[in-house]
Amino acid sequence: MAGRLEGKVALITGSDSGIGQATAEAFATEGADVVVSYLVDALGADRTRAAIEDAGRRALVVQCDVSDETQVEAMFDQAVQAFGTVDILMNNAGVDASGTKIAELTTEVWDKAIRTNLYGYFFCCRRFAQIRTSAGGGGKVINISSVHEDVPNAGGADYDCSKGAIRMLTRTLALELAPLKVNVNSLAPGMVLTPFNQAAIDDPKLLEEQVQSIPWRRAAEPSEIARLAVFLASSEADYVTSATYVMDGGLMHNLGQGA
Repeated sequence: MAGRLEGKVALITGSDSGIGQATAEAFATEGADVVVSYLVDALGADRTRAAIEDAGRRALVVQCDVSDETQVEAMFDQAVQAFGTVDILMNNAGVDASGTKIAELTTEVWDKAIRTNLYGYFFCCRRFAQIRTSAGGGGKVINISSVHEDVPNAGGADYDCSKGAIRMLTRTLALELAPLKVNVNSLAPGMVLTPFNQAAIDDPKLLEEQVQSIPWRRAAEPSEIARLAVFLASSEADYVTSATYVMDGGLMHNLGQGA
């Protein structure tokens, strides 16, 4: 039985761990060949490659700093050379909040978040749009955002602002690519058990404390995000565009309690 992504080529940035790795494996299981992009975790990227190949699909591993326009262009060049095209783009590479309040936030730290989380998505979206335009249309873009595109976090201005901008990048690109039948959507997770939350993963007591604001009293597993990504990448979501899917166990709707 053919998978929902049979014959497609997906490029996932930051696919060496967490959400990216889980999605790469899920895409391969559904029939897609996958370009694995990573920054520093070569071993993680190799594990992802092995999982893709174990699912019977082809994998291409590319080291890429998405904040660097030249490296992004080279990554797409390698993907097109290897597979002929790219049908699905999932922007996932990013840096977490610095934990620094605005009064003490250096320009260097601010720039790192904006260059990686926003410019990186822009560079990838721009090249993907060019590829799909040349191919005559069709394709899927999934931008991994965060509940912090809406909900501020003290000490997280660098991250929050980048994620808020991703929301508008997603919506604008969705309008621009609608005539080509390219779907552009975003996923906005709450707390997910990825390296961003390694301290909580390693300390059950800390994890228990952190999930108290989540109505479901737990964090998400990366595989849960991946399953929704598969839907958005498939033909089942052909009429879904310019949408944000929040997966947060009810966190955002719980914030006003006790006010």
